[in-house]
Amino acid sequence: MKKSITPNQIKENNRNLIYQYIYRNHNVSQQDISYDLHLSRPTVTTNLTSLEEDGLIAKNGQINTEYVGRKASAYAIVPDYRVAIGVEILKTEVKMIAVNLYGEKILRSVYKLPYENKDTYFHKVCLEILSFINSVELSDEQILGVGFAMQGLISPDSNVVLYGKILECSGLSIHAFTKYLPYPCSFIHDADSAATAELWISPNLNDAFYLSLSHHLGASLIIDRKIISGDHGHSCTIEHIQLESAGKLCYCGKYGCMETLCSLHALLDENETIEYFFEKVRKSEEVSLKRWHTYLQNLAKSINLLHLIYDKTFILGGYLAPYLLESDLAFLYQEIEKLTPFPEASDFLQISKMPKHNITIGAALPYIQEFLNTN
Repeated sequence: MKKSITPNQIKENNRNLIYQYIYRNHNVSQQDISYDLHLSRPTVTTNLTSLEEDGLIAKNGQINTEYVGRKASAYAIVPDYRVAIGVEILKTEVKMIAVNLYGEKILRSVYKLPYENKDTYFHKVCLEILSFINSVELSDEQILGVGFAMQGLISPDSNVVLYGKILECSGLSIHAFTKYLPYPCSFIHDADSAATAELWISPNLNDAFYLSLSHHLGASLIIDRKIISGDHGHSCTIEHIQLESAGKLCYCGKYGCMETLCSLHALLDENETIEYFFEKVRKSEEVSLKRWHTYLQNLAKSINLLHLIYDKTFILGGYLAPYLLESDLAFLYQEIEKLTPFPEASDFLQISKMPKHNITIGAALPYIQEFLNTN
């Protein structure tokens, strides 16, 4: 026997439909909402009043029309009605960002703090987060949660770092942070965090292989707009695929992993900044250009291997993305063509559409998405 829908459920559904419509279309009039959602004007008026009183939406000027007469009020959501915080934990620094309901940056901060697997470190990080939130003048009620992007594999419930060799933080529990913060908190693998940001900025992206080309190499497999973690939490840990058995030592203890060939650590000299390196590359400085081409050849070898397994779009993201040019993609295609056994179309490589702050933003976005799914 089917359960009937109650009047309260209908009211709640109408309210959610109207809020989502305003969110998608930005400035809209009552008439727009009524016409497009097939709702009566009294129903729309009642819900707009309720949403406005609750602080979720606000009048935002007037709608320009060709008709003579009084212009209709424009309604928009209040973007900072709720805010999420993204934090990236690195060996020598902590990055954090506050984003609104559109995933837009409100404020970003970076500060030096060497990682220690100690309570004093976690306490310091939390104090900095609280200070950061206070500087933006956000109330506790506005904060949806804090996402921590970690260089390691994360448990399915997002509460434990299962494998954290880079920071030596395997077994770290989210409780290390929640005991000092009054907000929901969760861990996310940094590569998955970057891929989450890519999905947010690319609503038509369905299937892809996301390569996070940052200080360390990472990847995420996207199928039907979902990030696949696998049965044991280590899908797409391509950084530990061995390409050269007699190559450089990887942090995992093996030799010649993709990590040792395709990470920024593999590309840059010690204490060399990425900005300085590419300044020399784009000026065609011989030594730097040769090093760049060697890196791209290793990257092409890795991409070819992975593309033979997963014949979908490959997105080049991470810290390297803002410095990539179309000429670099052309070089990669040329190198891949030398390696692949098949005629290969030059159409599957893309530079990330969200190259800046993608890891920190991506760590915050699950909280934004959860809020939007329930409102």
